Amino acid sequence: MIGQWELATTERSKTCVVTLKGDAAAGGFKLELEPACAAALPFTKEITAWSIKGLGDIVRLQSANGESVIDFTEVESGIFEGLRTNEGVYILQNLAAARSLAKSMDQMIGDWSMVRGNGQAICSLVLTNTDAGSDNFQVFVKGKCDPAIAAFNPSLWRLDHGQMLLMSAKGETWAFEADDNAQWRRVPDSADPLIMLRGQ
Repeated sequence: MIGQWELATTERSKTCVVTLKGDAAAGGFKLELEPACAAALPFTKEITAWSIKGLGDIVRLQSANGESVIDFTEVESGIFEGLRTNEGVYILQNLAAARSLAKSMDQMIGDWSMVRGNGQAICSLVLTNTDAGSDNFQVFVKGKCDPAIAAFNPSLWRLDHGQMLLMSAKGETWAFEADDNAQWRRVPDSADPLIMLRGQ
């Protein structure tokens, strides 16, 4: 756990860098909070130390008297989730991983074309960074689309474990995996593949 972590709201609209250290402090270990933390996440003003609780599976950020300010449990490798009553869920994750996720998000925003395997463009989409809740963002269809795409009518998108997910208002999800930065192919692959191309 020692090192730099990003403490953030689930949609990463508010973030704060926490450096967990191995030096002993009252009731736990020392930590450092970035100066901007107090403004972004006011509850961090109470945090003075960190410790490991339970069977080693709870990371506690605690106040000077050792009380929990927020407890995190690991939900997947290197990503921890914590709940503050009446405030919501917060995420603690490795700073480098969080920054690379933000970078890849930024690279995705903008105009895309959906094309068939033969290169024929069948739809134009705009991926936005407009927050639509639950880590999803709005997507807009531009102009007329192939009937299959029009019927699917994606309204949300997100990046999830390296895949680009497009979701319809009806709750359908199409997953795409990157061939390279500018081209994403729908999975599972089919005889007539669907490919998302950047800014065509």
